[in-house]
Amino acid sequence: MSKIVVEGLTKIFGHNPRRGLARLREGAGKEQLRRELGLVVGVWDVSFSVEPGEFFVIMGLSGSGKSTLLRCLNRLHEPTAGSIRIDGQEITALDRRSMVELRRRRFGMVFQRFALLPHRTVLSNVEFGLEVQGVPAARRREAAREALRLVGLGGWEDSFPHQLSGGMQQRVGLARALAVDPDILLMDEAFSALDPLIRREMQDELLELQARMNKTIVFITHDLDEALKLGDRIAVMRDGRLVQIGTPEQLVAEPADDYVAAFTQGVDRAKVLSAGAIMQPVKAVITDRDGPSTALHRMRQNGISSIFVLDRQRRVQGYLTVDDVVDAATHRRPLGDYLRRDFQAVTPDTRLDRVIPLGAAASVPIPVVDDGGRLRGVIVKGALLGALAASGGDSERGEDPERGVAS
Repeated sequence: MSKIVVEGLTKIFGHNPRRGLARLREGAGKEQLRRELGLVVGVWDVSFSVEPGEFFVIMGLSGSGKSTLLRCLNRLHEPTAGSIRIDGQEITALDRRSMVELRRRRFGMVFQRFALLPHRTVLSNVEFGLEVQGVPAARRREAAREALRLVGLGGWEDSFPHQLSGGMQQRVGLARALAVDPDILLMDEAFSALDPLIRREMQDELLELQARMNKTIVFITHDLDEALKLGDRIAVMRDGRLVQIGTPEQLVAEPADDYVAAFTQGVDRAKVLSAGAIMQPVKAVITDRDGPSTALHRMRQNGISSIFVLDRQRRVQGYLTVDDVVDAATHRRPLGDYLRRDFQAVTPDTRLDRVIPLGAAASVPIPVVDDGGRLRGVIVKGALLGALAASGGDSERGEDPERGVAS
């Protein structure tokens, strides 16, 4: 079951939003509602789901509706229409008291501005959510200390917010959210007020925390680099609507429209795309039981100059060149005597910035194997260059005289 399921979510600000909803359904646009009725459409007919443990990023420019959408998820903004389910529970149907209780126990929230209480110590700030829940003092103090340790602030418990740097204050905010052990962590532009270096450090620390804690995180940002670094999937918003949802790789390689393409235009594709995105199917292989005649036949039939040799489980044993096979046939020697093992395989999730050096040095296509070493495809130089083209176009998958084993 998905952790969060949102269907048809709409939020309209202003007097009589239901009237605005009716006009939207009749075909009126966002600007038309503003002119005619003085209503502002924050979110319009948005649907998506978030899986347990997923790091889900919502990004867009200022005014795109991303923060409004986040606040609808825990009903800090009351939706005008639509459904929000948490673990199958419809939260739009909850009364105020039940919703407050759900918010306290199931959600943690980290804001752009640190929202710390200046008269409280660091420890007391982190305890605050547990205090509101009525957790006994000793237990909440222990949980708060553990949360501070997780974010690297052990030893700062008795300090006050004004004694901390911006990055440290944001760590306190994160620790406060983690202390209540929420199912879902909502983060609204959490790092955007930080200096670039501190921001990158916080991103790295959050990824490390996520690897250990496996929370469901919904993270808001306007920074594409941040979204690509953090997100398992990214939702791109424009004018209150979702434009595209996909993995970082999908957004960069397959933008849904010109708006998304413009966002991703300057991205270093080598740091986003993976080997699996550009690998090509295997054109011809032989097994370690085949002889020179079989190898020559398959190489001639497919017009290739090298061929990979697999065992019975399709694990790559090595490769042969056409000269190797001809020499083996001429001297009636087994192909195993010529088997070349000077290749480096990659897995489908290997990033292209790690594949590039291999491709530059390789004389044959790069084999792409699964965790068991079984051949799944190959990468040829033409496809690698095409994927890295500054234009961001589709990878080149045309004929390549060196890809023989792979196409």
